[in-house]
Amino acid sequence: MRRSAPIHLWLSTCLLAACSSPAPAPVSGTTADAAPPAITDAGPLLDTGPTRDRERTDYGATVIELPEPRAPEDEAYDQAPPETDWTPMQLPEGEASISCDRDYATAGDGVPLASLGFSNVWKTLQPCQDSDVVRVRYTGKVDAGFTALVQRVADMADTLGITSRILDIDSTGGQVEEGVRAGDSMAEGGWLVWVREDSVCHSSCVLILAAGDMRMVSGPVGIHRMLRIGSKATSRAELNQELREIHEQVGQYLQRNGAATQVADLMMTVPNRSLRLLTPAELSRFGLSGRNAAEDDLDRIRLGRKCGDGFVRRKDSFFRDYDMLCSNPGDEVADMGQCGRDLKSRYGFPDAACPNDGPMPEYD
Repeated sequence: MRRSAPIHLWLSTCLLAACSSPAPAPVSGTTADAAPPAITDAGPLLDTGPTRDRERTDYGATVIELPEPRAPEDEAYDQAPPETDWTPMQLPEGEASISCDRDYATAGDGVPLASLGFSNVWKTLQPCQDSDVVRVRYTGKVDAGFTALVQRVADMADTLGITSRILDIDSTGGQVEEGVRAGDSMAEGGWLVWVREDSVCHSSCVLILAAGDMRMVSGPVGIHRMLRIGSKATSRAELNQELREIHEQVGQYLQRNGAATQVADLMMTVPNRSLRLLTPAELSRFGLSGRNAAEDDLDRIRLGRKCGDGFVRRKDSFFRDYDMLCSNPGDEVADMGQCGRDLKSRYGFPDAACPNDGPMPEYD
């Protein structure tokens, strides 16, 4: 019997590709400039008006969508950290000066720093090697120039072996995304942040406060919500969605830098035309003054291994007394520093075994 040949079936192959439309590009813009706020008792909302002694025409913050953080690739752990960009540039906004002395009342604010080029920053910071302190006095907006300023000063201080860095800031705000970039950079640089009695820190400047290892605040600190001028929102729901995206990004930044995410919540309740001044108690509760909680925890782990548990407990006791005795409403930054310096000797700092690891090394 003859066997029939096998029948071969040819099936056509269909390739299906799922295509998703790209997400709409974020809308960027700037907040509307508001009239300068009146500085009164902290706490209530303050409608901005022309009653302040000093004119503040640059008030407000720019809001640009920040990219979602991506999980690091495996090989990223073997890569060196990004190098500081030393492209020659001037400060587009604001004024900066460099001092090698923390005593601003006597020594002033130092030498003006107009250029952020390598050679100019090197020449300006070189005299600070003797004092091991560099103080950056900055008056102006939080923008790309400010970010470059703190990055380059920190990089040059590392090169010259200057361990103590002070940011002496007076700012009414600026670009939120630059506040995040500058703040994340400062978080790795060991900065002490001052808001002197003759200075203010409003809007996105609060992000800079959150980044400091230690914060000494005498001047007013204020917050409000940020609005996009280019927003296409036509309802409260649409506007709320835009604000929530910004709120989430700012909240993540505050959390990783040891500040309370409630600050971002509180910003949402303050109209852009107004200013909510934070009380000293709120600054402390929100993690915007005194010792940075995130840095403090890292120090406890590191110093416990290096200097011993007794050293860590003594340092903890110092900061508890400092918060109670040296950081009171109405105190000037200079007085806070002198009080801390006197308190250090009571607790035996600098320590003989770990002389560079005590509290407030800028005042050794």
